[in-house]
Amino acid sequence: MKRLLPVLAIGALTLTGCANTASMGGNVYSSNQVGAEQTVRFGTIQALRQVQVQADSRAGGILGTGGGAVIGGLLGNQVGGGSGRTLATAAGAIAGSVAGSKIEESTNRVTAWEMEIRRDDGMNIVVVQKADQAFQVGQRVRLIGSGRNVSVAPY
Repeated sequence: MKRLLPVLAIGALTLTGCANTASMGGNVYSSNQVGAEQTVRFGTIQALRQVQVQADSRAGGILGTGGGAVIGGLLGNQVGGGSGRTLATAAGAIAGSVAGSKIEESTNRVTAWEMEIRRDDGMNIVVVQKADQAFQVGQRVRLIGSGRNVSVAPY
């Protein structure tokens, strides 16, 4: 059992980073965008700020919380005997679930750009997008799409 514990720990921590962050970038299109007509507007970046986006976990947080609880419970079970072991197992499971949840939350953060863009029609807008390419203030850009479905691309 003691040999299996490190393997379980590494496996659970590896799985906690299962957020789908690909769709947050300007270089990735979802399948429903392919072949669909999208509007294109042009503008100039007025301000840039690097931000963090908390991605949703594909498993809804279960992997980090559940994996942490299992590992914490296994570690707690190695302590003491009798009712002390039971308490240590329960405490380990609780502490492990909290730690696993925090680890999963931090691994599901994505670095992004908050871009304030002055469109050519005079309207200022803000778009947040995964920082998968370099942008700079004063750069001309294309705004592809509309509403909640806009990506920014270099012009």
